[in-house]
Order: sequence, then C-alpha cells, then structure tokens
Amino acid sequence: MTTNDSGTIPDAEPLGAATDLATALRELIELSVVTTVGAGEVRAAADLVRAASERLAVARRPIEQLPALGGRAFDPVGGQASALAPPLVLRREEGGVVGEATLGVAYEGPPTYVHGGMSALLMDSVLANAAAAAGVWGMTAHLELDYRGPLPIGRPLVFRGRVAESGGRKSRMVGTIALASAPDEALVEASGLFIMPRQEKADVYFGGIADASGEHQPQSRAGDATAVAED
Repeated sequence: MTTNDSGTIPDAEPLGAATDLATALRELIELSVVTTVGAGEVRAAADLVRAASERLAVARRPIEQLPALGGRAFDPVGGQASALAPPLVLRREEGGVVGEATLGVAYEGPPTYVHGGMSALLMDSVLANAAAAAGVWGMTAHLELDYRGPLPIGRPLVFRGRVAESGGRKSRMVGTIALASAPDEALVEASGLFIMPRQEKADVYFGGIADASGEHQPQSRAGDATAVAED
C-alpha cells in the first residue's frame, strides 16, 4: 500500500478510476501507431477521443497543486495513473532497486527497438529513485549513458540502480537495463550525478507548491516520495 505526499492513503475509487483510464489510454496509444484501418475510421476515433477530452476538461487542478492521488500517481515513468508510463514499478533489492517493464511500439526508435531517449528517461527515474530509497535523494545534475546494444520492443526488460558514491549533498548513481532473460548482460549502462539543492534553491524551485486541498505546502524534496514499492 502506498501513501500520497501528505502521508494519507488515497481514496481507492478515484485511484482505481484514474488507473483504469491510464490503462485504456496506453492501449489506445499503442493501437494508434500500429492500426491499419482506413482514414475514415481513424477520424471517427479522433472524434471519440475529443469527446472524452471535453468530459475531463470541465474540472482540472493547476500545475502548482499536487494531485489528490499522490505525487507519484502521474509520474511519466512509474505512475500507474499515467498513460505515458510503461509503467515501471521499482522495488528494493540488496544494494539498490530493481524493476521490470515491457515497452511497446509507442516507444519505438529504430524499427523494432526502443528509442534511445526513452532509455535516458527511464534510467534518470531509476537512479533518482535508487537515491531516494537510500536516503540520499538529489536532483539530476549530470546523466551519462553507454548504449551496449539496442533494447527490443515487446521483450521484458529489467532495470537496476544503486548508489556508487555519496557525500555531502552529492551522490553518484549507477544502473543498467538488460533483458529479463539475460539480466547480467547490460544493454544500457547509466551513471548520474544527483545533488541536493541548498534550501534557498529549494525554496525557489518548490516554494509555490500547494497540496491537494490548495494549502501552501513547501516541498522538502522534488517529489517528497519515492516510487519504490513497499512490500
């Protein structure tokens, strides 16, 4: 069970509804890039999507206000309520975090392989969450990837991250992406420098944030939560 940024458990019904919507949208996005139906059917589908958008647009929160479902529910990598997320659910393992995800054609770069930029997005999140899980969170200052081989579309992948060095406000994180069937053969290797901002910087970055009720709630860190699942 996870909690939101205020430490309370989100209402199961809104979270379930948002997760259901995200799942349907992921399916729609995937189909939109592989369908071969005629143009008329595509336009009819677009009209249906616009009608759905109109229903959702009648009430919305400002971007400075945290979602009632919790700050991580809509994370574009691990958020179960985000249509952009695979999603990648991380859990703790000895020395770091690990998670699995399978990426569809919507994430394609070279034919049948994952776009390299997606690897950067995913590993930035993995390393950041590994840092948070170790209690040494920071904001990304530098991220470097070595691509040892392409990531195939539609194949289960395993993601790992851990702390390599930590001192003061700085932490160096390392991680890998590999096929779940060959977890010790890294296809992508990542290294990142994460720095905890000084308080005056944190105030500038997050001083205008409000909680889900609209009350001012300065953040002690970027998400005030880790996306690492608890057993």
